[in-house]
Amino acid sequence: MSTRWRIGLMSLLCVPGLRAQDAQFTQFYAVPTYISPAFAGTSLQSRGALAYRDQWPSIPGAFVTYDVAYDHYLRNMNSGMGLLITHDRAGSGALRYTSVAAQYAYEIELKRKVFLRPALQVGIVDHAVDLNKLTFGDQLARGDDISTYENVDRREVKYADVGAGLLFFSPTNWLGIAFHHLNEPDQSLLLNETKVPMKFSMHGGHRFAIRTRIIQKHSQSVVAAFNYRAQAKYDQLDLGAYYEREPFYAGLWYRGIPLLKGYAPGYPNNDAIALLLGFIVKDMRIGYSYDLTVSRLGARSGGAHEVTLGYEFADRRKKKAMSKRRIVPCAKF
Repeated sequence: MSTRWRIGLMSLLCVPGLRAQDAQFTQFYAVPTYISPAFAGTSLQSRGALAYRDQWPSIPGAFVTYDVAYDHYLRNMNSGMGLLITHDRAGSGALRYTSVAAQYAYEIELKRKVFLRPALQVGIVDHAVDLNKLTFGDQLARGDDISTYENVDRREVKYADVGAGLLFFSPTNWLGIAFHHLNEPDQSLLLNETKVPMKFSMHGGHRFAIRTRIIQKHSQSVVAAFNYRAQAKYDQLDLGAYYEREPFYAGLWYRGIPLLKGYAPGYPNNDAIALLLGFIVKDMRIGYSYDLTVSRLGARSGGAHEVTLGYEFADRRKKKAMSKRRIVPCAKF
């Protein structure tokens, strides 16, 4: 990490009232419980998922995010439970964020194959900066390794974090909303107060079956979906579609709000175009996506790489029986 970026990172840390945004994933349906706790238990039995995202790798001090999730459907209780672990680091690991959250969703069958799922999420967050990995202005001025912060190696804060969600779905449609950081906890690493702004998201989509004259072993479908997020004064919209024909999946996504919002005059809100490929091998899902940056950062950012893995733990006899009663149409990547 270059000296310029190290100093810049500390400058950001010292700005009063700094507003940070949550990490985002292109393959958000590969780890759906990250979007909303209401997705906990939407698998037929149990599901595990991993996600890795390297954003803007060509820029020193860029963001690397990991996500680990497990959720289970409790059929006898009409409930879903989940565990979500998120780790994010920036600046060669100097600035770190780790969240561990428990999730619970209750499933209400409004009518046959039509469901509503209110949900709650409660977690603990560890937010820290390792000052040993940074270089400060006074060190540059004196030309040595001794800093004003020489007696403070690490600053760290822990806080509780609360979220909620609501999901409606039928065999072909879904629509949900989620609220994260409802308690707006203080995440300041210095003496000033810096609250985490509440995040609102709305997500949904529709599954179109592709019918052919010839009966095929694997059905085909196109899934159109969106994911809108707003946090403090920042908001973003993902629009896209997938083509699904097991074991192959492909998707194309656009991220931005170019017509309704701009960063500045003459600077439209365009972020990225994402390409996605996925495969399913038995109960294992493997996905890769690349974000092509279309904002003014352009090719200098290196885009973003994302890899996801998922596995469904399900008894095949129970899986077949449950799928006749309960179909969740959401995309798999």
